[in-house]
Order: sequence, then structure tokens, then C-alpha cells
Amino acid sequence: MDRFDALQAYTRVVEAGSFTKAAQTLHISKTTVTQLIQQLEARLRVKLLHRTTRKVQLTSEGATYYQHVVRLLADLEEADASLSSAVTSPKGRLRVDVPSPFALMILVPALPDFHARYPDIQLDLGVSDRMVDVIADNVDCVLRGGELPDSALIARRIGELQFGAYAAPGYLARSGTPLHPAELEDTHHRVVGFLRASNGKVAPVTLWRADERIEVRGRYTVALDDGNAYLAAGLAGMGVLWLPHYMAETHVVQGRLTPLFEAWCSAPMPMHLMYSPNRHVSARLRVWIDWLTELMAHHAPSVAPQNTQRR
Repeated sequence: MDRFDALQAYTRVVEAGSFTKAAQTLHISKTTVTQLIQQLEARLRVKLLHRTTRKVQLTSEGATYYQHVVRLLADLEEADASLSSAVTSPKGRLRVDVPSPFALMILVPALPDFHARYPDIQLDLGVSDRMVDVIADNVDCVLRGGELPDSALIARRIGELQFGAYAAPGYLARSGTPLHPAELEDTHHRVVGFLRASNGKVAPVTLWRADERIEVRGRYTVALDDGNAYLAAGLAGMGVLWLPHYMAETHVVQGRLTPLFEAWCSAPMPMHLMYSPNRHVSARLRVWIDWLTELMAHHAPSVAPQNTQRR
């Protein structure tokens, strides 16, 4: 038995909660993962995991052993880095997931700068608006907007997106231009619905000016769960939509979208980088966090404290 392979397989099974997922992320067979865990338990003469057809759970001994193994593997990676150029020139594979509109409009166009700074980092970039399980999907970190769900993940607030209401000129020509947000509740007006990944529902939008405050739901003909598709529906004249300014700016300049309710304010959307507290923050993840924070400071500066931890 290769002890390093066995320890790596053990931590991956614990974090993924599945032998199958652990095997996939390690790029080995499920049988090999099973054999490594069995050999590890035989060597230690203790049962580390309870296995059922549906899930894998730690024994009390396994939980204690896992904490030691995580620290050991982190120390080993740090030791390797200290004897190489990895600290000053990070290298290796980095797996991240970001929202699709942000990737298309801000992140991907800026990637040449990241690659120029860190040419030895291989970036596996997931682009989606879905809920990603950082541990089970073996992702180093995710960027997400909105209020944080209850989670044991470490979350670093790196920016805030300012929103506004917009509509395509074609929609306004057909339905008229609403002058007050309350008009969106009228039967002849429509909004484009955005389905939240957390619950699959369309959330209302709260607007205010001076001492006037209103919650707008509106009626929708179509609701979508992807940011780029959401924008496309608005450009096609399907209704009023709520967009971060960075998504709307070019389309406003080109006359494809018209701003609405400009005297009204809405709460900004906080943006967080989230990663597992059980994972060692490698040199490549540290430079990615710093670079992305720098990028967000330019496009969506935050006025809130930048570091939080949710439990």
C-alpha cells in the first residue's frame, strides 16, 4: 500500500461523501479507492468509515484521524513548495466556478493578465449559475453573489454589484414606459424572472427613494436560471429586468436597453469567494484570491468588511 495514495484517497472520500465521486476526482477506479481505504483500515486496525448504499459516514476514530491527515497533507504540500519555486511562481491545477455573466463579461477578458503573472497555473474554470458543492465536486473555490446560505465554508467578501432596472426599446414601445415601480404590477406589464439557484423561485426586488419603499414582484412570461439567458430574454423584449450595471452598460450605450426608475435605489448584491475550511490554501489559490479581489475592486468595489466566516 502506498500510504500517501491511501491518505489522499481517504480525505477525498470524506470530503466528497462518496467512493464514486472520490474516484472521479482522483482519476482512478472506484475499486482502487475501496482497496486503498481497506488497506488503510487494516494497517491501523480500526474502522474509519461507516458505509451504506446511500452514504459514507465517519466513525469517531475516523473523524479524529481525518483532522490529522488534512494537516499532514497540507504540511507536506507546504514543504514541497518551500523547496521549489512554487511560492514565488505558483504552479499546478486550480478548479474554480464563477457565474456565467461575470465570466463572459469581466473574468475571461481579464485572464490574459492572470496567465501573464502566473503562467504555470492550469485553470479549470466552471461557468454556471448553479449551486456547486465545493467539497463533493472537488472545487477549490467558487464565486457567488447574494446572501450566503448557511454553510461551513470560508467566505471572503470581495465586492458588491450595483443593480438597476432596464427594458428593451421594443418592449417599451409595446407596453409603455413605467414611471413608477408599482406600475410593474399592472396586468399589461411583464418582468423577466430570474430563478434563484438556492430555491428555484423568483425573488421580489425592493426599491426605495427618500421615505418611499416598495417591493416589486411583477408578472413574468419567462423565468430563467442562467444570467446570460436572462439578459438575452430582456434584450428580446420579454419584459423589465434587473441587471448589475456592468451587464447593462454596453447595451445602454448601443441603445439596446433603456434604464428605468433611475431615482430609485436597490440593495447591492454582495459577491463572495467561498472555499472549504478543511482545505489547505495553496499558493496558487492564494494568488487567485488576491487577483480576483483586485479585479473586483475595479469593477465592483465593496464597502463592506472583506472577511467573514459562516458556520
